[in-house]
Amino acid sequence: VLVEEKSSVRILTLNRPKQLNALCFSMISRLLQLFLAYEADPDVKLVILKGQGRAFCAGGDVLPVVNDIKLGISDITLPSFIRQVSILNGIVMGGGAGVSIHRRFRIATEKTVFAMPETELGLFPDIGASYFLSRLPGFLVKKYVGLTGTRLDGAEMLACGLATHFVPSTKLAALEADLCRIGSSYPIFISKILDAYSQHPDLKQESAYHRQVNMTLPLLFLSTCLYCTSTMPTSQAFLRFSEREVTQEPHDWISATIAALKKASPASLKISLRSIREGRSQGVGQCLIREYRMVCHVIKGDISKDFVEGCRAILIDRDRNPKWDPPRLEEMKDSMVDQYFKRVEEQEDLKLPKRNNLPASAISKL
Repeated sequence: VLVEEKSSVRILTLNRPKQLNALCFSMISRLLQLFLAYEADPDVKLVILKGQGRAFCAGGDVLPVVNDIKLGISDITLPSFIRQVSILNGIVMGGGAGVSIHRRFRIATEKTVFAMPETELGLFPDIGASYFLSRLPGFLVKKYVGLTGTRLDGAEMLACGLATHFVPSTKLAALEADLCRIGSSYPIFISKILDAYSQHPDLKQESAYHRQVNMTLPLLFLSTCLYCTSTMPTSQAFLRFSEREVTQEPHDWISATIAALKKASPASLKISLRSIREGRSQGVGQCLIREYRMVCHVIKGDISKDFVEGCRAILIDRDRNPKWDPPRLEEMKDSMVDQYFKRVEEQEDLKLPKRNNLPASAISKL
């Protein structure tokens, strides 16, 4: 993590470009140390977080985590919160969303690529994702994004509220320079500068957000939801109906969505859907505590070892042929899903420090 001090502004740059700035333990520890120090320092008015190279942050560095699981190590560290401008110029996935989306100001560009691809790895959208995904506009698209790992560009992030501003990448240097001259932490002054640089790009015709708003493919969204519900006979029947529709009226986007659901971990799909549903009625702190319980079960592997298997198939052996356990949705019983939401007996719940200056909801307008 590179640190620059410019007047009352601190610029933090994630600096593992070859690894797409994937977060390792030392990076998370360093960010936590810096955030806590800045929070206690009245001279620090603003923090800018960005990434080196073609990614902001592609998520957590999961291979060391898998190795730790095999060694029986399960320590988890959570970064703190701070008033921050996140410059999401490039890839933003998984843990990269965790250190940015909960912030007040989130800048997307034409190079931004956002995704939560956890279900393909046998995991689930964590880092508070059940909070911000559940607040995406539209009853169905929030599940679609969380379950399929679909990619959103910068324009889509702005449209659905994941980003607060869209700034062309060629103007980022000038924007950063103006922010460094602000000398204030008041949101109204930060917003004024960001608004001066912000644009409203057109959505692509084939964008997920555009299709959802215009309801051109309601069948797809409904099948995405029902495919992962506990009423499996109905879900399977609906999916078969969707497949017949694809055969009769081929559409690459529908086919790709169904294929993504079929290759994802059945356990991950079920716990992810329930997590997003519960997140709608919970605060971000409650979501983080619940997701921590879920992660503890994933690491322990007491219900399913799909996370280790998914990483083997996608990241280690790269045969892309994971052997999920259980292998089918109907074999992932509700009682098994319930277990993920219970505290691991030998593990204490996550304890979040109290923050007097923490907004009740950084993305309340979603």
